[in-house]
Amino acid sequence: MTLFVMDAKTLQKSFGMRCKELRAGLGYSQEQFANLIEMDRSYYASIEVGRRNVSLSNLSKIANGFNISIAALMTGVSDKSD
Repeated sequence: MTLFVMDAKTLQKSFGMRCKELRAGLGYSQEQFANLIEMDRSYYASIEVGRRNVSLSNLSKIANGFNISIAALMTGVSDKSD
């Protein structure tokens, strides 16, 4: 089995892009989504552009806001069976 490891900056940018795609797909502005998950908009914006290292508690808030698991948020793979 091959393990793919990203450096921290690449991981932060990739995670931020995923959050932006999910948020936009739901039709939320950054302000609306940040309010939904009870996070400061500027802090959330810095996550989307890859400038923040996200804590586990904030990771949980973001996943809950998207109504997906943390695993699905991190991997992009849905954990819901259709």
